[in-house]
Amino acid sequence: MKISAQEEYGLRCLIRLAQAETATLPEIAAAEGLSVSYVAKLMGVLREAGLIESVRGRFGGYRLAKSADEVGLGAVLLILGEPLYDDANYCDRHAGVSLDGCVHNRAACSLKSLWQTLETWMRRTLDQISLADLVQNQGNLIELLRGRLASAVFAEPTGVISLNVLR
Repeated sequence: MKISAQEEYGLRCLIRLAQAETATLPEIAAAEGLSVSYVAKLMGVLREAGLIESVRGRFGGYRLAKSADEVGLGAVLLILGEPLYDDANYCDRHAGVSLDGCVHNRAACSLKSLWQTLETWMRRTLDQISLADLVQNQGNLIELLRGRLASAVFAEPTGVISLNVLR
């Protein structure tokens, strides 16, 4: 999984807004070491998605449109980036030399189902983390996730997943 610059910086801007009531473009840009124009672009994407809203007036700027504990990381990364797995274009992107243009059996593609499953699991996992968690539990995020993910992962009998990766 690769995190794009837009995903990284967009998330950092949202964390800034979660820490403050409101913030202006220059304030966010200065705090994150970004250009004002790049922050404006990120804010436009986040505003269009309904995650933030602009505030007019002397003390205006931007603020979160909903509570930080209602904003899941999986949804944020999907707004700022792309899905990990794109079902609609999978066979087209992995076309081979067979007559139907696909190097694998479309009906029984084990890799396609693997990527679909991982995409679903990753999004559910990332959505267990809210902006509030990132702000409040910066040093203790792994322990917080262990507790949340243990119940979510082991409640689903469809797969075996080890939480040892969170050490």
